[in-house]
Amino acid sequence: MAKVNKSQYPDRVGNLSAEEAERLLSRLSDKIANQLRKKKLSKEKAMALQMEREDKQLLKWRKATERAKKKEEAEKKAKAAKKAKALAKAKAKAKAKADKKAKAAAKAKAAAKTKTPAKPKTPARKPKAPAKAKAADTD
Repeated sequence: MAKVNKSQYPDRVGNLSAEEAERLLSRLSDKIANQLRKKKLSKEKAMALQMEREDKQLLKWRKATERAKKKEEAEKKAKAAKKAKALAKAKAKAKAKADKKAKAAAKAKAAAKTKTPAKPKTPARKPKAPAKAKAADTD
């Protein structure tokens, strides 16, 4: 809503229907209502002041809402950046782990290729003949 000059409020009051004027009068602030009761203000002047007051409140509310939206968007961006950073860190960690595993596997494979051949097995010894009983010698 564009800013309205104070001189335009009385013109806007004149364009209100009876129902709109009644609603505007019902929303009068206490200060303006008291001045109207004490006959310090005319009905039209009181409505013009109330319209001005409401327009100021509307502008203030819009600014506050805009600030809140910007803050929320900044928080969302920060959260998304933090999440992306954590994801990238996790990917890097997983890649490093996979690289380490691949290097270990390659090293083991290379070691297996260059491994010295095992010593040939020695033939099994012949079992000893059982000892003969010396029963005949003892007589």
